[in-house]
Amino acid sequence: MTNKIIQKWREGAGKVYLPEELDEREPLVREILELKKQKNAIILGHNYMTPDVYHGISDVVGDSLELARRSKESNADIILFNGVHFMAETAKILNPSRKVLIADLKAGCSLAESMTGEDVRQLRKKYPGVPIVSYINCTADVKTEVDIICTSANAVKIVESLASDTVLVVPDGYLAQNIQKQTKKKIIPWPGKCMVHELYTEFDVDVARKSFPQAKIIAHPECKETVTAKVDFTGSTSQMGKYIRESGADQVLLMTECSMGDNLRAEFPKVNFISSCQTCPHMKKITLEKVRDALRDEKYEILLSDDTIKRARASLDRMLAVV
Repeated sequence: MTNKIIQKWREGAGKVYLPEELDEREPLVREILELKKQKNAIILGHNYMTPDVYHGISDVVGDSLELARRSKESNADIILFNGVHFMAETAKILNPSRKVLIADLKAGCSLAESMTGEDVRQLRKKYPGVPIVSYINCTADVKTEVDIICTSANAVKIVESLASDTVLVVPDGYLAQNIQKQTKKKIIPWPGKCMVHELYTEFDVDVARKSFPQAKIIAHPECKETVTAKVDFTGSTSQMGKYIRESGADQVLLMTECSMGDNLRAEFPKVNFISSCQTCPHMKKITLEKVRDALRDEKYEILLSDDTIKRARASLDRMLAVV
């Protein structure tokens, strides 16, 4: 079984790395697979992980909510979340009795760190009675204070499910802009931004159109509204893969985190992916060496109070009841 996993890892990561680079990494991958078995651990790999981390050692790959939900289905004693801190917190909220680890405590998120629970409490005073929807890319502290969570895939549905004609959407201001285009409700945004997606501009789309007229251009809804207005498709990381599959596109340009394209190359070998690469330095803190160390030493554990878990879980459960 291990050899089959190694073969899968080499095939996937081999779309990006040279054979000698794979040879150098293979002993470490084998060590991780053995530790995973010894510890009865499940490894979750976010779409923005580098290919050497994403392929082979990850039991489940996908976006943050899908990974957290899938972790509940396993009988693992340990959950190692290869992503950023708020994602590991979400896994802990959904799996309070299990040990949840992250390989680097400094793997943060500019968007999640743009807002605190106190900020939410101040918004309630400023806009009494207005429901607050938070994008799942937020801290556990924020999740405890908002009314309901959304993802980039279900944000419009969540907003439309609320009785109020006015809705606060936090913390991503650009996601709020993109929701506003699709609803008659008044959306009040919070000015948070993803440091990766905010770099894409309308000019980038125009240059791409001229340079690659046959390419389908895909953007994430964390990009500016002026960007998403000009591309062929806007969607979450999971929706991007679905669009590529269903559109039959031969050439794709992704306006999202760099490793998303690297990892999709393995899934769609016949598609020509054109790089428009912006890299998340926080995601790139997760390396094979740190994954090995986290499993071996069972560090770094995500610890949340019972009250935080209970209150944050309530906002997640309200979303799951809608979708």
